[in-house]
Amino acid sequence: MNRRIGAALVAAVALLIPAACGSSDSDGASADKQAFSFTDDLGTKIQLDEMPDRLVVQSSMAAALSDLGLGDKIVGVFGPLKGDGDAAQVAGLDIDSVEDVTGGGEYGDVDVEKVAALKPDLVITSQYLAPDLWYVNEASATAIKKLAPILVVDFDGKTLPELLDGTERAATALGADLDSAKVKASHEAFDAAGERVKATAQKLGDRTILAGSGSTDLFYVSNPKVSPDLSYWVDELGLPITIPDNPDEGGYFESLSWEKADKYPADIFLYDDRVGAAGLKQLDNEKVFGTLEAAKNKAYVPWSSVAPPSYQAYADLMNRLADDLNAFV
Repeated sequence: MNRRIGAALVAAVALLIPAACGSSDSDGASADKQAFSFTDDLGTKIQLDEMPDRLVVQSSMAAALSDLGLGDKIVGVFGPLKGDGDAAQVAGLDIDSVEDVTGGGEYGDVDVEKVAALKPDLVITSQYLAPDLWYVNEASATAIKKLAPILVVDFDGKTLPELLDGTERAATALGADLDSAKVKASHEAFDAAGERVKATAQKLGDRTILAGSGSTDLFYVSNPKVSPDLSYWVDELGLPITIPDNPDEGGYFESLSWEKADKYPADIFLYDDRVGAAGLKQLDNEKVFGTLEAAKNKAYVPWSSVAPPSYQAYADLMNRLADDLNAFV
């Protein structure tokens, strides 16, 4: 973690200490510049002659780094930015101040020419299921690596606090000050919001919550066991979110036909807000889903299943969750 250097220290020591901050892999700095050395969650060791000042970042990760005071270093982003259900993924990011380098092809396509024009020092994304990178397909990753290293924060198998701490570890290496009043306040806000959700969970009694989303043909029941946020809300805060008994490969959800949408009872439906207004409206046309108590009472609560991995973003998200759930207590 970065620390201020007392004026009484000699100049040589003052130059060496910042070079070591944020990483255990420091290779030392010259007298006129600070080197960057960091081993990411995939074990990739990234070494640069100078601290990276031009970052191209996956959109939700970019929002998290902005929360941690690094917004002025972000010159480009890729991944969802606008449209139904996307806004929560980038809450806190000034999308008008960065170049959108998302490609126009299949999932994970990045416009490499736009990336090259931005001359990034570093590209940053995350990983949910190995070996795939979040919003970067293999072809794009191969091309990007010729321009700049890719730093990956791994979320696979992490608890929510571990996920958020992993983002802060990378941010610290990039120069974020975790001792700042803003960052400390975000941790306090996270804890306070968690207590609000816990209190709401106690009021729910024996009512059940089902988390999920839908497509034209299938109803997806999300699995709290592998979703860091849902798992935290169940295990730490006591929300009664149903755990499906037959998850698909990968474990994130159980796919059901709409004819079987009543497999699990639900007093409240926690819907993935990426489906947007159109996806929520679709529920009105599903007759079997309509037999659930949640559907009869329109007890629908939005769930930002992809949010910026920062304590501030999740504090805001949990406060909204507490507010929305309290409407049905």
